[in-house]
Amino acid sequence: MKRITLLLSAAVLLCLVSLPLFAMPMTEAEINKLQQQRWQALQPPPPPAPAATPAPVPEKPAPVAQASSVYELVLLHTNDHHGAILPAGGLGGLATRASYINIVRNTNSQVLLLDAGDINTGSALSNMFAAEPDLRAYNMMKYDAGILGNHEFDGSMDKLLRQGQLVEFPIITSNIKTADGQYLSDPYLVKEYDGFKVGIFGITTLRTLTIASPDRSLIFINEIDAAKEMVDILRNQEQVDIVIGLTHIGDVKEAPDHVTSPDLAAAVPGIDIIVDGHSHSLFETPLKVGDTYIVTANEFGKYLGEGKLSIQNKKLIKFEWRPVQLIGPDPEITAMLASYIEQANASLKVVIGQAEGTFEFGNRLPRYQETSLGNAIADASAWYFRIAYNQHVDFAFHNGGNIRAALPAGSITQERILTILPFENYLFKGTMKGSDVIKLFEHIALIPQGAGGFAQASEDVRYTIDYTSGTGQLVNLTIGGAPVNPDRIYTYVTNDYLFGGGDGYDIKSKTIEHVNASLLLSFVITESIQYIRDQGWPLIPYTDGRLTIIGGVTP
Repeated sequence: MKRITLLLSAAVLLCLVSLPLFAMPMTEAEINKLQQQRWQALQPPPPPAPAATPAPVPEKPAPVAQASSVYELVLLHTNDHHGAILPAGGLGGLATRASYINIVRNTNSQVLLLDAGDINTGSALSNMFAAEPDLRAYNMMKYDAGILGNHEFDGSMDKLLRQGQLVEFPIITSNIKTADGQYLSDPYLVKEYDGFKVGIFGITTLRTLTIASPDRSLIFINEIDAAKEMVDILRNQEQVDIVIGLTHIGDVKEAPDHVTSPDLAAAVPGIDIIVDGHSHSLFETPLKVGDTYIVTANEFGKYLGEGKLSIQNKKLIKFEWRPVQLIGPDPEITAMLASYIEQANASLKVVIGQAEGTFEFGNRLPRYQETSLGNAIADASAWYFRIAYNQHVDFAFHNGGNIRAALPAGSITQERILTILPFENYLFKGTMKGSDVIKLFEHIALIPQGAGGFAQASEDVRYTIDYTSGTGQLVNLTIGGAPVNPDRIYTYVTNDYLFGGGDGYDIKSKTIEHVNASLLLSFVITESIQYIRDQGWPLIPYTDGRLTIIGGVTP
């Protein structure tokens, strides 16, 4: 039954872009041969004559397990899809994922399919249609449950409500409540299988309050407190045998108060498996903390987590797991997506300029250091006000987490710009006393490398962050070639997310005057690239030492 009550404000933007078409699909025989070879290492022999359509959950009690019987459940899971409708680098794609899931279901009678959040915000194609093709594909793949990641809270209430109407599987929110104290949607799910019962709860990171834009009326409950309550309910009231925590909290700590999946496992007994997302980590084997296994499946649908639970006497006695790379698209999903791809390609595959080299993204480099891509975006933000509006700007800065992909050498399309900058961020221009500018950059220095708030600044700024003491210290800050004068008024440009307090920035309260320019950051970048093209200038990746890191790390 479709059960999701979404009573909040959050969503992603509607962006216009295009992406290349799928490669020619493999034949069914080729897919079966290839995928079944990879599957045999983990799977038991197929059961005789499975039904064409899975039978609904029986209303009568599940069969009583025999004391010596060993029952099996295949767990499939994804996370951090981020609009990856099509394959990237030959991996993933929704049609490819569906093909593998179908093979697993055809060779196993008991399968559980979960998603650990962040379906939204990524490829330009998905953004253009507000993740509608993604969610339709998820419905066709018959996901059993999902949760809300922080990127489900990026935008408007209308967008999220529309997505809620599209979803045909339960969305579990165990630690988010509305103002009247009701859970945002189902707080847990119980699934009955032959020989055992599984209980699933869902936890969204409280980092969402800092790195996204959830409706202010929503109440986020501490991850550990909520998990303890859910485990107690599932174990003692629902009498489940296996407890799975479906979480979007991540295994990499982003801030001192960030509760990670290892933290959760250590603090909450009674969880058999945590299926996690948020950190985009690629595990080769499960991480085990106490008696809890933690698994996650990287990012963008490049991998599918695949595990086999063995249950005897209503207890988990064995758990085998691996990440599976996906190849070979499903024809039905491919056909469904074709109209979306056609619309995008027809209107948005417009070349706006040429890059003479690759503006690298790497392993999320804009969250760690000065980058050519971050430089170009910050410089273009300041440039637009100076050239297009003939206005004074002292410096510009953005959060590195706003940048989501590389800019390859060669032709630049609007699709690529909107893939790099998928958020519907508008530019703000404001003024601030020099003393507050110093505090701003002291805050920037305190942001841990790897966090989305790590700044990328325009060429007007020069500064050093020294991490040798363990905490970032600001050193040698200059703007316009001179030390910052505490009494002078400086003019800055940033995006609405940071201006509104995103990533822990305190800008609005320190601002003397400000204006919302009503200019999308992606539009300004497009305009700057076209200007460079029209002037006949080369667009070359560059770093110039505006940010120096001492004692830091590289991803």
